[in-house]
Amino acid sequence: MINTRDIFNIQNKDQFDAMALKVFKFQFENNSVYRSFCDLLYKHPSDIKEIKDIPFLPIQFFKTRDVLSSKKPILKSFSSSGTTGRIPSKHHITDLSIYEESFSKGFKAFYGDITDYVVLALLPSYLEREGSSLTYMVEYLISQSKQPESGFYLNNLSELKKHLIELEAKEKKILLIGVSFALMDLVELSTFNLKNTTVMETGGMKGRRKELIRTELHEVLNKGFGVRQIHSEYGMTELLSQAYSKGNGLFKSPNWMSVLTRDPEDALSIQSPGKTGGINIIDLANINSCAFIATQDLGRVYEDTSFEIIGRFDNSDIRGCNLMAL
Repeated sequence: MINTRDIFNIQNKDQFDAMALKVFKFQFENNSVYRSFCDLLYKHPSDIKEIKDIPFLPIQFFKTRDVLSSKKPILKSFSSSGTTGRIPSKHHITDLSIYEESFSKGFKAFYGDITDYVVLALLPSYLEREGSSLTYMVEYLISQSKQPESGFYLNNLSELKKHLIELEAKEKKILLIGVSFALMDLVELSTFNLKNTTVMETGGMKGRRKELIRTELHEVLNKGFGVRQIHSEYGMTELLSQAYSKGNGLFKSPNWMSVLTRDPEDALSIQSPGKTGGINIIDLANINSCAFIATQDLGRVYEDTSFEIIGRFDNSDIRGCNLMAL
């Protein structure tokens, strides 16, 4: 049995690689969906010596199968927003404490203690439906912030504007996390000159507005909020960990998550850094589902392990994991 404490205490690449190989063997033996996929590729733990040899499960399996490596009862099922007529992904969770530990430690690694922040969440498209993993995460962070001013905002932009100005005047440290189209709505209502606020976008336009390339969106938001950088969160229903960008669209992952690219012409071939390809993710927090996922995002990974998202495959469901293109 794998101790999740060992996963969240990973400090370097050698520890990560060793744990990834251990998790692969565990999931090969305990996840029937993943085992069947590996069998089709004639991949067995005895064949896997390096990270690049591990098979990555296509993310579409979360739409049609119960991807589980645990026999414990399902406590919650997160679902993707999808679009009309498309099948949503479902990520079944048998241990919510792992998700909570992952996003709490991940946030702290990049931004410090959540209790230092007033968390203002502008996530209307997520609040309007059931099963959002992002809503669950932000609701938990709001509760852990211990700040009475923290909270969600649906369509009450005027109230959010008022509170934001008041909190800035008190020199409170603020995290404003919002879906892209709603942040655009807010800066169209009013312009700001924020000094103590981290503005973090996620989720794209959700069909509410025309998709913008990242530089265009961030230029509008930088000007509207009066900040130098727009931060971003990269996560998805099928993951229990998030990567963050503190500007310029370059993301970094926590120590228990790694991003690779695969050759667009050869889905089983992992590329060297710097090349554009399909994004593969190892999320070791997914110990009870599948930690090795081939997404439908396109991107580049650099030598320092930072990465950027540059689009999506043409035949993929357009979901709001982040921005559509550079």
